[in-house]
Amino acid sequence: MNAADIRVGVRTRSLSRPRLRYIRQLGATDIFIDHANVDEEPDEFNDREADVTLEVGRDAIPTVEQLETARDHAEAADLRLAGIHSLPHALYGDIMFGREGAREALEQITTLVENLGAADVPILGYQWNPRGVVPMRTNPVELRGGAVGTGFNYDELESPDELAPGLDREYTEAEFWENFERFLETVLPVAEAAGVDLALHPVDPPVLESMCGIPRLCRSVENFEKAMDLVPSDSHGLKLCLGCFSQMGEDVTEVIRTFAARDEIVFVHFRDVVGTVPKFHETFVDEGNFDTPEVVRTLYDVGYDGVVIPDHVPQMEGDSDWRHRGRGYTIGYLRGTIDSVAPDREWED
Repeated sequence: MNAADIRVGVRTRSLSRPRLRYIRQLGATDIFIDHANVDEEPDEFNDREADVTLEVGRDAIPTVEQLETARDHAEAADLRLAGIHSLPHALYGDIMFGREGAREALEQITTLVENLGAADVPILGYQWNPRGVVPMRTNPVELRGGAVGTGFNYDELESPDELAPGLDREYTEAEFWENFERFLETVLPVAEAAGVDLALHPVDPPVLESMCGIPRLCRSVENFEKAMDLVPSDSHGLKLCLGCFSQMGEDVTEVIRTFAARDEIVFVHFRDVVGTVPKFHETFVDEGNFDTPEVVRTLYDVGYDGVVIPDHVPQMEGDSDWRHRGRGYTIGYLRGTIDSVAPDREWED
């Protein structure tokens, strides 16, 4: 193997020429498009040109032509459009809760999968996480030099035992597994026919079996194995978020080996935290619970041939809302680590 087998990618909402040029200048090769119809994460980079985004959401499914245009934007900057980074909760929430509107949402998601396949965009990331319904983080923390990272402390939650806003009852884990199985039974055959891989992200934060009346299915290695076995498919795998498994207190190198042996790693979120649930905070990629070079070496050992992307990055001095400085630092560190631990790297004397 060589360093090119593990590629560094970026998640981005903007597809403007300045953004894509910056990403390529950092040495990244692949991009994942963030959905553009929600305010979950700001995304600014002071582009002087009109911004270019791809709206993905309820009643906003990009056509084949729109996906091909996005792919062309990426290729013009010498980048590969690897996939849609994640589905917004607005699109899958009715399915997750088994509410009226689930059938319509399933139809829209299957249409998206078909369009991705027709446009030769190979990956659709998703999560089974009530994002925006229960808190993902509590208070930010100060990192080295005054940089800022996100944090979570269960004891800081105001009302973790109360129902989340908009719910009129608690949901059982059995209900959520049943609704998830229905989703997989509908979408995976379409993905197989379209040549698209679905990549499932862990629940974040992976605390408790249930919070605010909502089950937290994808909270452990065992539950991920169950999720993959529920409807077996070669088109289903993990958006392997190292940070989430680190939050669980897992040895992430063993997690990599477990799911690589099952051939279920679609792409990798490369981030880390200090601490574990119920209290942790995110940090720079060169700090945290795990050893970054060891993790990269493990990816080589298992024969991983795919993309690693920075996920949440610290906010550094002078950063934009997209955190282009924090993202740039992380990409540079990852590229250097990937090159330095490559098993066939030949160093000159």
